[in-house]
Amino acid sequence: MNVDRLKSIGVVVEEVPAGAGNALPVLHEVLHALRRLSEDGDPTIIDLRAIPFGPGDEQALLETLGEGEITATLDSLGRTEIRETRYHGVWVVDYLGPDGERVGLQIEVTEVPGLLRTPAGDIGDAVAALQERLAAAEDTSSQENNR
Repeated sequence: MNVDRLKSIGVVVEEVPAGAGNALPVLHEVLHALRRLSEDGDPTIIDLRAIPFGPGDEQALLETLGEGEITATLDSLGRTEIRETRYHGVWVVDYLGPDGERVGLQIEVTEVPGLLRTPAGDIGDAVAALQERLAAAEDTSSQENNR
């Protein structure tokens, strides 16, 4: 092939705008997960750390999901921030290590994120603790009334 002919081919290099790349496919995945939750009650977790985002993808994704009405913070082996997005049932869960560095980032499509659910065993412990506290209060009240 003639080198001069190759030089005559116009080549245009365009930058991929921020927010392109994998943000849009993830949003489609969120939509499908939201439909499954609505129709079948099936929750979905999307691990954003496992997705190769290009420059601006994560920011574009989080901006598109926006802020909802509910936020929660847990402090256990590091800080975990849970926030509802503008789309009910779509939650962003950001796990931070003890040093404040991100160790996980997920989207949970569910009624209530798993971290906010009380384990059944803990509920049983709470019943026993409150029952004990009330029994102690009744004993104290009974002793005061007998004086």
